[in-house]
Amino acid sequence: MIPSYLKDLLKHQSYNPDNFFLIAGPCVVENEALVMEVADKVYSICKRLEIPYIFKASYRKANRTSGSSFTGLGDNIGLDLIKKIGTTFHLPTTSDVHAHDECAEAASFVDILQIPAFLCRQTDLLVAAAQTNKVVNVKKGQFISGEAMKFAVDKIRKAGNEKIMLTERGTTFGYQDLVVDYRNIPIMQAHKVPVIMDCTHALQQPNQSSGVTGGNPQMIETIAKAAIATGADGLFIETHPNPAVALSDGANMLQLNLLENLLEKLVKLRKAVI
Repeated sequence: MIPSYLKDLLKHQSYNPDNFFLIAGPCVVENEALVMEVADKVYSICKRLEIPYIFKASYRKANRTSGSSFTGLGDNIGLDLIKKIGTTFHLPTTSDVHAHDECAEAASFVDILQIPAFLCRQTDLLVAAAQTNKVVNVKKGQFISGEAMKFAVDKIRKAGNEKIMLTERGTTFGYQDLVVDYRNIPIMQAHKVPVIMDCTHALQQPNQSSGVTGGNPQMIETIAKAAIATGADGLFIETHPNPAVALSDGANMLQLNLLENLLEKLVKLRKAVI
């Protein structure tokens, strides 16, 4: 399902309305060259495959495991570069916000405000995001069920905003792993919102003793195929030209040169299951 509020954001793109939509980009804004390279490559692939595309990068990472990890270039620099991507490629953009007082500023640069999974129950953050009148994408917490996400949806609706999306990104399995319960896709769609599968963060291996989150990127294709087969409306894939040197989440990002082949397979699968 591509709701009307997403169609408005995608008006500059030519796409197949029966396709899933894609949210993709590097985990964080590392520098201008990187975000431009990724946006250009992914946009070209999506244009050829008629996939609606939304660019994603975090202007700030506020939830790193280690206090010494890279958090960003500075809010203004990061937000300016994300806005530049949107203007240059005529793409809708998204980034995460971590506190209620960030929402209004971020909303002047991006089209979709993303609520991190750890913060999906933060009422003041959800309400502040809703009050910007931007699309709000809430990631399901690793610690709650798809059914319980109705309360996040209700908070945003009661604040006067119907432009809501939910993202599945796995459920805590022990201390250092996640597991995806694909029942959550139709369960969260029952809240009358589009549901996205986060194919990369669902493969994180958090809480490593090194202070750097691990991952299992060789399973990205498996997660994505299962999500399409289960009826996900959109996919979220973080990608980087060289994940080994990425400044955030390199352990679970998809190498950029592998994205085209994966999306070709997923488009074929989508046609088979709709």
